[in-house]
Amino acid sequence: MTKPHLTVLLAAPRGFCAGVDRAILIVERALEKWGAPVYVRHEIVHNRYVVESLRAKGAVFVDELDEVPDDAPVIFSAHGVPKSVPAEAERRKLVYVDATCPLVSKVHREAERHFTREGRHLLLIGHAGHPEVEGTTGQVPVGAVTLVETVADAEQVSPPMAGGLAYVTQTTLSVDDTAAIIAVLQRRFPDIHGPKKEDICYATTNRQEAVKASAAKADALLVVGSPNSSNSNRLVDVAKRAGCERALLIDRAAEIDWQWLDGVKTLALSAGASAPESLIQEVLDALETHYSLTISSIETAVEDVEFKLPRILVA
Repeated sequence: MTKPHLTVLLAAPRGFCAGVDRAILIVERALEKWGAPVYVRHEIVHNRYVVESLRAKGAVFVDELDEVPDDAPVIFSAHGVPKSVPAEAERRKLVYVDATCPLVSKVHREAERHFTREGRHLLLIGHAGHPEVEGTTGQVPVGAVTLVETVADAEQVSPPMAGGLAYVTQTTLSVDDTAAIIAVLQRRFPDIHGPKKEDICYATTNRQEAVKASAAKADALLVVGSPNSSNSNRLVDVAKRAGCERALLIDRAAEIDWQWLDGVKTLALSAGASAPESLIQEVLDALETHYSLTISSIETAVEDVEFKLPRILVA
Protein backbone atom coordinates (compact mmCIF):
# COMPACT_ATOMS: atom_id res chain seq x y z
CA MET A 1 0.00 0.00 0.00
CA THR A 2 1.39 3.40 -1.02
CA LYS A 3 2.14 5.73 1.89
CA PRO A 4 0.72 9.26 1.74
CA HIS A 5 3.18 12.04 1.03
CA LEU A 6 4.25 14.50 3.73
CA THR A 7 6.51 17.53 3.36
CA VAL A 8 8.53 18.21 6.51
CA LEU A 9 9.98 21.68 7.07
CA LEU A 10 12.85 21.58 9.55
CA ALA A 11 13.14 24.88 11.40
CA ALA A 12 16.74 26.01 11.85
CA PRO A 13 18.19 26.86 14.29
CA ARG A 14 16.57 24.31 16.60
CA GLY A 15 17.60 22.13 19.53
CA PHE A 16 20.64 22.52 21.75
CA CYS A 17 22.03 25.98 22.42
CA ALA A 18 25.53 26.75 23.68
CA GLY A 19 24.41 27.03 27.31
CA VAL A 20 22.73 23.62 27.25
CA ASP A 21 25.71 22.04 25.48
CA ARG A 22 28.00 23.45 28.16
CA ALA A 23 25.80 22.33 31.06
CA ILE A 24 25.55 18.73 29.83
CA LEU A 25 29.28 18.61 29.15
CA ILE A 26 29.92 19.89 32.69
CA VAL A 27 28.05 16.90 34.15
CA GLU A 28 29.82 14.45 31.83
CA ARG A 29 33.28 15.91 32.61
CA ALA A 30 32.50 15.90 36.34
CA LEU A 31 31.63 12.20 36.13
CA GLU A 32 34.92 11.57 34.32
CA LYS A 33 36.89 13.60 36.87
CA TRP A 34 35.32 12.40 40.13
CA GLY A 35 33.42 9.26 39.15
CA ALA A 36 29.82 8.47 40.06
CA PRO A 37 27.85 9.65 41.84
CA VAL A 38 27.93 13.33 40.99
CA TYR A 39 25.00 15.26 42.43
CA VAL A 40 23.07 17.87 40.45
CA ARG A 41 20.82 20.43 42.13
CA HIS A 42 17.62 20.48 40.05
CA GLU A 43 17.41 19.20 36.47
CA ILE A 44 20.59 20.30 34.69
CA VAL A 45 18.38 21.37 31.75
CA HIS A 46 14.64 20.93 31.24
CA ASN A 47 14.58 17.82 29.10
CA ARG A 48 13.48 14.41 30.35
CA TYR A 49 15.61 12.45 27.87
CA VAL A 50 18.77 14.37 28.77
CA VAL A 51 18.16 14.00 32.51
CA GLU A 52 17.52 10.27 32.24
CA SER A 53 20.61 9.79 30.05
CA LEU A 54 22.81 11.54 32.64
CA ARG A 55 21.16 9.64 35.47
CA ALA A 56 22.11 6.40 33.72
CA LYS A 57 25.75 7.59 33.70
CA GLY A 58 25.76 8.24 37.45
CA ALA A 59 24.28 11.71 37.98
CA VAL A 60 21.98 12.03 40.98
CA PHE A 61 19.41 14.81 40.74
CA VAL A 62 18.26 16.44 43.98
CA ASP A 63 16.08 19.37 44.94
CA GLU A 64 18.30 20.96 47.58
CA LEU A 65 21.86 20.81 48.94
CA ASP A 66 20.80 19.07 52.15
CA GLU A 67 20.37 15.92 50.02
CA VAL A 68 24.05 16.02 48.98
CA PRO A 69 26.58 14.09 51.13
CA ASP A 70 29.53 16.09 52.49
CA ASP A 71 32.09 14.20 50.41
CA ALA A 72 30.28 14.40 47.05
CA PRO A 73 30.68 16.96 44.25
CA VAL A 74 27.56 18.93 43.27
CA ILE A 75 26.61 20.83 40.12
CA PHE A 76 24.19 23.75 39.90
CA SER A 77 21.79 23.69 36.94
CA ALA A 78 21.99 25.85 33.83
CA HIS A 79 19.04 27.94 35.05
CA GLY A 80 21.08 29.61 37.80
CA VAL A 81 20.75 29.61 41.58
CA PRO A 82 20.21 32.17 44.35
CA LYS A 83 23.37 33.43 46.05
CA SER A 84 22.41 31.44 49.14
CA VAL A 85 23.12 28.14 47.34
CA PRO A 86 26.87 28.57 46.63
CA ALA A 87 27.18 30.25 50.04
CA GLU A 88 25.79 27.12 51.68
CA ALA A 89 28.03 24.89 49.55
CA GLU A 90 31.07 26.88 50.69
CA ARG A 91 29.95 26.74 54.32
CA ARG A 92 29.80 22.94 54.04
CA LYS A 93 33.11 22.88 52.09
CA LEU A 94 31.44 21.04 49.21
CA VAL A 95 33.17 20.77 45.85
CA TYR A 96 30.74 22.46 43.48
CA VAL A 97 30.57 23.45 39.82
CA ASP A 98 28.24 26.18 38.63
CA ALA A 99 26.69 25.26 35.26
CA THR A 100 24.63 28.46 35.08
CA CYS A 101 24.37 29.60 31.46
CA PRO A 102 26.63 32.65 30.98
CA LEU A 103 23.66 34.54 29.51
CA VAL A 104 21.69 33.91 32.71
CA SER A 105 24.72 35.02 34.72
CA LYS A 106 24.63 38.27 32.71
CA VAL A 107 21.10 38.89 34.02
CA HIS A 108 22.28 38.12 37.56
CA ARG A 109 25.01 40.74 37.27
CA GLU A 110 22.54 43.29 35.91
CA ALA A 111 20.13 42.67 38.80
CA GLU A 112 22.89 43.01 41.37
CA ARG A 113 24.26 46.18 39.76
CA HIS A 114 20.86 47.87 39.62
CA PHE A 115 20.18 47.16 43.29
CA THR A 116 23.59 47.30 44.93
CA ARG A 117 25.26 50.13 42.97
CA GLU A 118 22.30 52.15 41.81
CA GLY A 119 19.73 51.49 44.56
CA ARG A 120 16.98 50.63 42.09
CA HIS A 121 13.98 48.42 42.68
CA LEU A 122 13.81 45.59 40.14
CA LEU A 123 10.89 44.49 38.01
CA LEU A 124 11.62 40.94 36.84
CA ILE A 125 9.69 39.88 33.74
CA GLY A 126 9.29 36.11 33.93
CA HIS A 127 7.26 33.12 35.07
CA ALA A 128 6.60 32.50 38.76
CA GLY A 129 8.23 29.34 40.08
CA HIS A 130 10.69 28.92 37.21
CA PRO A 131 14.20 28.10 38.50
CA GLU A 132 15.70 30.93 36.48
CA VAL A 133 13.35 33.45 38.10
CA GLU A 134 14.18 32.07 41.54
CA GLY A 135 17.90 32.33 40.78
CA THR A 136 17.68 35.92 39.57
CA THR A 137 15.48 36.98 42.49
CA GLY A 138 18.03 35.41 44.83
CA GLN A 139 20.82 37.75 43.69
CA VAL A 140 19.39 40.61 45.77
CA PRO A 141 17.70 40.89 49.20
CA VAL A 142 14.09 39.85 49.76
CA GLY A 143 11.73 42.63 48.71
CA ALA A 144 14.07 44.12 46.11
CA VAL A 145 12.28 42.40 43.20
CA THR A 146 8.68 42.51 41.93
CA LEU A 147 7.69 39.81 39.44
CA VAL A 148 5.80 40.88 36.31
CA GLU A 149 4.33 37.99 34.29
CA THR A 150 1.85 39.63 31.92
CA VAL A 151 0.84 42.89 30.26
CA ALA A 152 -1.96 43.10 32.84
CA ASP A 153 0.65 42.83 35.62
CA ALA A 154 2.65 45.61 33.97
CA GLU A 155 -0.42 47.85 33.91
CA GLN A 156 -1.10 47.29 37.61
CA VAL A 157 2.32 46.93 39.25
CA SER A 158 3.00 49.54 41.92
CA PRO A 159 6.67 49.32 42.93
CA PRO A 160 8.38 51.52 45.51
CA MET A 161 9.88 54.41 43.55
CA ALA A 162 12.54 55.71 45.95
CA GLY A 163 15.92 55.23 44.31
CA GLY A 164 14.59 54.52 40.83
CA LEU A 165 13.39 51.51 38.88
CA ALA A 166 14.90 48.93 36.52
CA TYR A 167 13.76 45.81 34.72
CA VAL A 168 15.41 42.52 33.79
CA THR A 169 13.89 39.47 32.11
CA GLN A 170 14.01 35.71 32.10
CA THR A 171 16.08 34.57 29.09
CA THR A 172 13.55 32.09 27.64
CA LEU A 173 10.42 34.21 27.16
CA SER A 174 8.37 34.97 24.08
CA VAL A 175 10.12 37.87 22.35
CA ASP A 176 6.81 39.46 21.31
CA ASP A 177 5.11 39.03 24.71
CA THR A 178 8.12 40.51 26.48
CA ALA A 179 8.28 43.47 24.12
CA ALA A 180 4.62 44.22 24.89
CA ILE A 181 5.27 44.09 28.65
CA ILE A 182 8.34 46.33 28.35
CA ALA A 183 6.35 48.83 26.27
CA VAL A 184 3.79 49.15 29.07
CA LEU A 185 6.48 49.56 31.72
CA GLN A 186 8.26 52.23 29.68
CA ARG A 187 4.99 54.08 29.14
CA ARG A 188 4.09 53.98 32.83
CA PHE A 189 7.62 54.56 34.14
CA PRO A 190 9.50 56.69 31.55
CA ASP A 191 12.69 56.73 33.64
CA ILE A 192 12.89 52.94 34.06
CA HIS A 193 16.30 51.45 33.28
CA GLY A 194 16.69 48.34 31.11
CA PRO A 195 19.59 46.17 29.96
CA LYS A 196 22.03 47.55 27.38
CA LYS A 197 21.46 44.38 25.40
CA GLU A 198 18.19 42.50 25.75
CA ASP A 199 18.09 39.67 28.25
CA ILE A 200 16.20 37.15 26.10
CA CYS A 201 19.01 34.98 24.82
CA TYR A 202 20.11 34.63 21.20
CA ALA A 203 19.00 30.98 21.08
CA THR A 204 15.45 31.73 22.25
CA THR A 205 15.15 34.56 19.74
CA ASN A 206 16.60 32.53 16.85
CA ARG A 207 14.37 29.52 17.48
CA GLN A 208 11.28 31.69 17.66
CA GLU A 209 12.16 33.42 14.37
CA ALA A 210 12.73 30.05 12.68
CA VAL A 211 9.37 28.77 13.95
CA LYS A 212 7.60 31.90 12.69
CA ALA A 213 9.08 31.36 9.22
CA SER A 214 8.25 27.63 9.21
CA ALA A 215 4.75 27.96 10.69
CA ALA A 216 3.73 30.38 7.94
CA LYS A 217 4.25 27.61 5.35
CA ALA A 218 2.88 24.62 7.29
CA ASP A 219 -0.49 23.01 8.03
CA ALA A 220 0.78 21.87 11.44
CA LEU A 221 3.87 22.19 13.60
CA LEU A 222 5.48 19.91 16.16
CA VAL A 223 7.93 21.15 18.78
CA VAL A 224 10.14 18.53 20.42
CA GLY A 225 10.71 19.40 24.06
CA SER A 226 9.68 18.56 27.60
CA PRO A 227 6.56 20.10 29.15
CA ASN A 228 8.58 21.91 31.85
CA SER A 229 10.78 23.64 29.25
CA SER A 230 9.86 27.33 29.07
CA ASN A 231 11.52 27.98 25.72
CA SER A 232 9.87 24.90 24.15
CA ASN A 233 6.41 25.98 25.28
CA ARG A 234 7.02 29.46 23.89
CA LEU A 235 7.75 27.94 20.45
CA VAL A 236 4.24 26.46 20.40
CA ASP A 237 2.80 29.87 21.36
CA VAL A 238 4.83 31.57 18.64
CA ALA A 239 3.63 29.09 16.00
CA LYS A 240 -0.01 29.67 16.88
CA ARG A 241 0.42 33.44 16.76
CA ALA A 242 2.09 33.08 13.37
CA GLY A 243 -1.11 31.51 12.05
CA CYS A 244 -0.41 27.81 12.60
CA GLU A 245 -3.10 26.93 15.15
CA ARG A 246 -2.30 23.24 14.80
CA ALA A 247 0.85 23.38 16.93
CA LEU A 248 1.82 20.88 19.61
CA LEU A 249 4.63 20.09 22.05
CA ILE A 250 5.83 16.47 22.29
CA ASP A 251 8.57 14.98 24.44
CA ARG A 252 9.34 11.99 22.23
CA ALA A 253 8.16 10.42 18.96
CA ALA A 254 6.02 7.96 20.93
CA GLU A 255 3.72 10.86 21.82
CA ILE A 256 2.77 11.62 18.22
CA ASP A 257 -1.00 11.46 17.76
CA TRP A 258 -1.35 10.12 14.24
CA GLN A 259 -5.03 11.10 14.02
CA TRP A 260 -3.98 14.67 14.86
CA LEU A 261 -1.92 14.61 11.66
CA ASP A 262 -4.85 13.55 9.45
CA GLY A 263 -5.10 15.87 6.46
CA VAL A 264 -1.71 17.49 7.07
CA LYS A 265 0.31 17.90 3.86
CA THR A 266 3.11 20.09 5.22
CA LEU A 267 4.45 19.65 8.76
CA ALA A 268 6.95 22.02 10.37
CA LEU A 269 9.29 20.55 12.97
CA SER A 270 11.39 22.31 15.60
CA ALA A 271 12.93 21.59 19.00
CA GLY A 272 13.45 23.58 22.17
CA ALA A 273 16.95 24.63 23.22
CA SER A 274 17.27 21.70 25.65
CA ALA A 275 16.17 18.97 23.21
CA PRO A 276 18.91 16.95 21.44
CA GLU A 277 18.95 16.50 17.67
CA SER A 278 18.64 12.74 18.18
CA LEU A 279 15.01 13.29 19.25
CA ILE A 280 14.30 15.19 16.01
CA GLN A 281 15.73 12.23 14.10
CA GLU A 282 13.54 9.91 16.19
CA VAL A 283 10.48 11.88 15.10
CA LEU A 284 11.56 11.80 11.45
CA ASP A 285 12.06 8.03 11.66
CA ALA A 286 8.57 7.64 13.12
CA LEU A 287 7.05 9.85 10.43
CA GLU A 288 8.78 7.77 7.76
CA THR A 289 6.93 4.65 8.91
CA HIS A 290 3.63 6.37 8.06
CA TYR A 291 4.51 8.71 5.20
CA SER A 292 6.66 9.17 2.14
CA LEU A 293 8.70 12.17 3.24
CA THR A 294 10.17 15.19 1.51
CA ILE A 295 12.40 17.02 3.97
CA SER A 296 13.66 20.57 3.58
CA SER A 297 15.13 23.15 5.92
CA ILE A 298 14.02 26.69 6.67
CA GLU A 299 17.04 28.45 8.13
CA THR A 300 16.77 31.96 9.55
CA ALA A 301 20.12 32.23 11.38
CA VAL A 302 23.48 30.50 11.76
CA GLU A 303 24.79 29.98 15.29
CA ASP A 304 28.46 29.67 16.23
CA VAL A 305 28.36 30.54 19.95
CA GLU A 306 30.50 28.48 22.34
CA PHE A 307 30.96 28.85 26.09
CA LYS A 308 34.06 27.76 27.99
CA LEU A 309 33.92 25.11 30.69
CA PRO A 310 34.61 26.10 34.31
CA ARG A 311 38.33 26.05 35.14
CA ILE A 312 37.94 23.28 37.71
CA LEU A 313 37.02 20.84 34.90
CA VAL A 314 39.77 21.74 32.45
CA ALA A 315 42.71 21.87 34.86
